[in-house]
Amino acid sequence: MKFVIAPDSYKGSLTSREAGEIIARAIQQEIPESETRVIPMADGGEGTVEALLAAAGGEKVRVRAAGSLGDAVETFYGIIERDGERTAVIEVANICGLTMMPPEPRNPMHTTTRGIGEVIGDALNRGIRSFVIGLGGSATNDGGLGMLNALGVRYVSGDGKVLAGFGRELAEVARVDVGGLDPRIGECRITIACDVTNPLLGENGATYVYGPQKGAGHEDLAMLEQAMARYADVAEAGFARVCRDMPGAGAAGGLGFALMLLGGQVVPGAQVIEQMTGLSHHIAEADWIITGEGRSDGQTLFGKLPIHVARLAKAAGKPVILISGSLGPGSEQLNDCFTACFAIVRGPASLEECMHDAASNLYECTRQVARLIHRVSGSEP
Repeated sequence: MKFVIAPDSYKGSLTSREAGEIIARAIQQEIPESETRVIPMADGGEGTVEALLAAAGGEKVRVRAAGSLGDAVETFYGIIERDGERTAVIEVANICGLTMMPPEPRNPMHTTTRGIGEVIGDALNRGIRSFVIGLGGSATNDGGLGMLNALGVRYVSGDGKVLAGFGRELAEVARVDVGGLDPRIGECRITIACDVTNPLLGENGATYVYGPQKGAGHEDLAMLEQAMARYADVAEAGFARVCRDMPGAGAAGGLGFALMLLGGQVVPGAQVIEQMTGLSHHIAEADWIITGEGRSDGQTLFGKLPIHVARLAKAAGKPVILISGSLGPGSEQLNDCFTACFAIVRGPASLEECMHDAASNLYECTRQVARLIHRVSGSEP
């Protein structure tokens, strides 16, 4: 019996590789004669670099860059071969990611995407001109102001102050000078790996949808939205491009918008990973498919990684199991997409306890799933 195991990360607990290896061990414990293939996956968020390095090989490059609050952090990106050229794979989640910050200081007024621009600059210095940038999991809402600043774009306030690139400075933007933009950017191909379609502005935009989870108070949203609109007016005039309404412009607090100003093209994150891992080929050769993520709910239907895996499995006529950290509101809608859905939590527990016990809970839950599969397959009486 052949299993393809293609999970996303269980955010804050397990990388996609770690989750996949745990699932494989549990299956082999119950079905020793089984064959398991672990294909770490991601959708542009946490684990994107690791997933692509696992799939395509390549080099992990360790660098120091500005974190969410502007202080230098230790981080990394990947360099892989893609379409005959070296490609840098950059993940927002491990540079200015929400999980890198404790809950207490979270406030999008004080965060920046500057580190993304610094990592892009490092890759440019290594001769890279092809980029895959995963946008999931950011702690920012600066419209990409910080990233553009690091690449040489200068935003200036009404009193002539050059802005550093934090969310609070969006309201001060009066004009932009794009003349200092690193000219090597014009030679680049930028793929924006993104699993959301939100525009930059409006009730479905960056601020109103994602601002609260990044620490914005309800009373701050209208002010932040107005500041983002002001910034967009100046930025689009300076770059002579209109991007605010494009799907994905609102991703990562408007970083998608800024990358579009640089000529970036949005591709669903799961699709990028699937193509580079050859997942559909492996699914065609398997008997069972297993995927998962940290939390599955009604939002999973809107392009999250497990749904992409489920669609590939359905196209190949293969049964697909979802094993997630928890099943939230709307998860009953997933029953039409998966053969069966499971949550690994074994009893009442705090979030901290669930994250601490994620590995053991995933192992035990998968063992029960494997026992059931073994029985219904006719391999065990």
